[in-house]
Amino acid sequence: MYIGIDVGGTNLKAGLVDGEGSILQVKRIPLDFRGPEDFARTLAELSRAVLPEGEQAEYVGIGLPGAVSGGDVLFTTNIPMENVPLERLFRQYMDLPLLLGNDADCAAVAEFFCGAGRGTEDFGVVTLGTGIGVGLILNGKLRGGALSSEAGHIVMRRGGELCNCGRYGCWERYASATGLIRLTKEVMECRPESSLHAIAQEHGGVEGRTAFLAAEQGDEAALEVCREYVEDLADGIVSLINVVRPEAIAIGGGVAAAPDRLLLEPLREIVARESFSSHGGRATKILRAELGNDAGIIGAAFLGRVM
Repeated sequence: MYIGIDVGGTNLKAGLVDGEGSILQVKRIPLDFRGPEDFARTLAELSRAVLPEGEQAEYVGIGLPGAVSGGDVLFTTNIPMENVPLERLFRQYMDLPLLLGNDADCAAVAEFFCGAGRGTEDFGVVTLGTGIGVGLILNGKLRGGALSSEAGHIVMRRGGELCNCGRYGCWERYASATGLIRLTKEVMECRPESSLHAIAQEHGGVEGRTAFLAAEQGDEAALEVCREYVEDLADGIVSLINVVRPEAIAIGGGVAAAPDRLLLEPLREIVARESFSSHGGRATKILRAELGNDAGIIGAAFLGRVM
């Protein structure tokens, strides 16, 4: 058995996971960061909380938003940690190996073993959230740690929108859920007759799903948003495919729940038309990620299988 911990922006979720990827026990607590030492202690306490008395786990895996190398956290995006020897701190409180991965890598590991990537050797996950996360499994091994992909910062438009990384025109600036929300708002400003306004008001503001909900009703402005968004998403995916030529890429995150005819079907058409994956005998499949919120725990728990 393995323990997987998903470190989110507001919560810590730990799970006891068996060899088939089933989550046997789960515990969730609010994230209350009070420094690396206290954080390590909390992770150990959470691990013990999901491990039944008398049972043994092989290791604890942790997925978090940021960069890791070995047992060290190089930096995180929502917790003030930089160059923290987290495994060393953790083992002061629990004598188990600690494996670290970023959240996109953990999503890829989970989908590779238990979801959309089953049966592949070369596989990727693209998660659409505040930014774009990309996790890659190549030849059955995770390209993780200090070598994790930062494909969200491929420049799509030279001189484009300023990204949080300091560059201009990054892929995630346009094709993340944040980029979709910004695009939706821009179109709403010049299309006051669109049903986008009523749907946004009904749901308490503009969300990643707003354009897709309006497009399902046939709203022309919303359909324009969806088409432009899919084109931006496809630009990065085509570039990713042309570099690594995976067997499949799974799309995850809240945006991935959009209807196939508005997201995956046009995305597949563009990828088939514009990527080189159809040459050489292996076309890359574009799939929807299957594991949802369980991916973080399962992927963290299975990190040891792909390192």
